[in-house]
Amino acid sequence: MKKNDLLILLIITVLAIAFRLYKIDTPLADLHSWRQVDTAAVARNFARDGVNLLEPRYDDLTSIESGIENPKGYRFVEFPIYNAIFAVFYKYLPIVPIEVYGRLTSIFFSVILIWIIYYFALKEHSRTAAFFSSLIYAVFPFFVFFSRVVLPETTALSTMFIAMFFIYLYLKKSNSNHVYLVLSILFYASSILIKPTTIFYSLAIAYLFIVSYKFEIFKKWQPYVFVLLGLIPFIAWRWYIQQYPEGIPASDLLFMYVNTFEGPKNIFFRPAFFRWIFMERIGIGVFGIYLVSFFIIGTFSKTKKYLLHAILLSSFVYLFTFQGGNVQHEYYQTIALPGLALITGLGIAQIGKISSTYINKFFFYPALVSVLVLSFFFSYYRVKDYYNYPQDLVQIAKLIMTFTRPQDKIVTDRIGDTTLLYLADRKGAPAVYKEVGELIQLGYSYIVTDKKDFASNLKTQGYNVLFENDQFSLVKIQ
Repeated sequence: MKKNDLLILLIITVLAIAFRLYKIDTPLADLHSWRQVDTAAVARNFARDGVNLLEPRYDDLTSIESGIENPKGYRFVEFPIYNAIFAVFYKYLPIVPIEVYGRLTSIFFSVILIWIIYYFALKEHSRTAAFFSSLIYAVFPFFVFFSRVVLPETTALSTMFIAMFFIYLYLKKSNSNHVYLVLSILFYASSILIKPTTIFYSLAIAYLFIVSYKFEIFKKWQPYVFVLLGLIPFIAWRWYIQQYPEGIPASDLLFMYVNTFEGPKNIFFRPAFFRWIFMERIGIGVFGIYLVSFFIIGTFSKTKKYLLHAILLSSFVYLFTFQGGNVQHEYYQTIALPGLALITGLGIAQIGKISSTYINKFFFYPALVSVLVLSFFFSYYRVKDYYNYPQDLVQIAKLIMTFTRPQDKIVTDRIGDTTLLYLADRKGAPAVYKEVGELIQLGYSYIVTDKKDFASNLKTQGYNVLFENDQFSLVKIQ
C-alpha cells in the first residue's frame, strides 16, 4: 500500500467513526433490542460477578428460550469473547454506560474490517474498487447501524477477515512465514467461537488455498492443520454447553421458518424469501435501490482474480442457508455485508473503465455521485427508524427500579422481549409464561403489565397494585 492509500483509508476511517458515533449513548431499546440486551446483560453480569467465560449469564430465568427452566440465567450461544471485552472496559474504566462500551467495541472491529476490505479490493482489483468498497461499508446507513449495535456479528466478521488477511499473506509469500499461518488459525478459531455463522467464509479461505496449491492441495499439510486447529475450539465449546441445555436457545426456525401472527410459516425458497431479502433488505435497505445496478455489474464482471467473488459466494451461501433467520431479523444480514460492499465497489470500478472509453467524464462523474447520493438517502429513509426507541419503556424501567429491590425477581409482560428487564436492571421473566401461583412458587415478586384487563384481574384476586397509569401497572404478588 502506498501513501495515497493510507491517506484514503484515514479519511474513510474518520468518516466511518463519525457516522457510527451517531446516537451512541441512547438507551439500549432500539431495533432488535431484545437481542442486544441479552448480549449486554451477559457483559453486565461479567462486570459485576467476574468474567467467567464458561458460565455466561443473562437476565432471563425462564424456560421460554430453551423449553427448560433456567433459574441461574445461563446464556450458552456464542462463546462470550465479545461480551467479555467490553465488560472488562466497563469494570475498570466505568466512565460511560456498558452498552456504550459494547457499541464502541463493535465500532473498533468494524474499522478493522473496513481496512481489510480496502486491502483485498486493492490487491485483487484496483484502487477505485478499494475506495468505493470501503466507503460503502463505512458510510451507507444499513452498514453503519449494524456495525455499531451491541451484537457479536461485526466482531466475528472482523476476526474472520483478519484470519483471511493473514492466510492471504502466508500464501502470497510462498509459505515462508509460519507466523502468518498461526495468526490466521487463531483468528479463524476466534471468529467461529464469537459467531459460528462466519464459518461460511471458509469457502473464501478454501479458494485461497486452491488457487495457491492447485492440484497439490491434497498433498499439503497446511489446509488440514488450518481446518483441524480452527474448528477444535468450537467443537469443544459445543460439546461443553450440552451440559447446560437450559441455557441453549432453540434455533430450529432459523433455517426454514418465520414467526407470524398465524404461527410459524415455511419461507424456504418461497417467493416471500426472495422478496424480503433481495428487494426489501438488500435492494432498498442495504443499497438504497440504485446501487443495485453496480452490484449486478460487479457480480457478473469477468476478472483475472476471483477472491472478491468467493467472498460474495460465502455471503450468498449463508443467506440461502439461514433463510428463516434472515427474513425474520434484519441483523442476520450483517454477516453478508462485506461481500455486498466488495462486489459493489468492483462494479463501480468496472463501470469506470467502460466510461473512460465510451462516456464523457464530464457526464459520468456527476451521474455516479448522483446515484451514490440518491442511494444513500433512500437507504437512510429505511434505516433511520432503526435508531428510534420507545421512551415510555425507559420511564417504566425507572419506576420499576424505584419500587423494587435489585434482588427482586420480576415478570415483565412483554411476550418474551427482555428489553424491559435489562433497562430495569432486574432478573426474571420477560413474559407471563405460567400461572400466577406457579410464578410465586418460583420466587417472583412483581408483575409489570400493560394489559389493563390482566391488571384488573390481578387486583380482584387481592394482589397489591403498587403503581398504575395509562401505560402500565406494577403489581406485587408476594
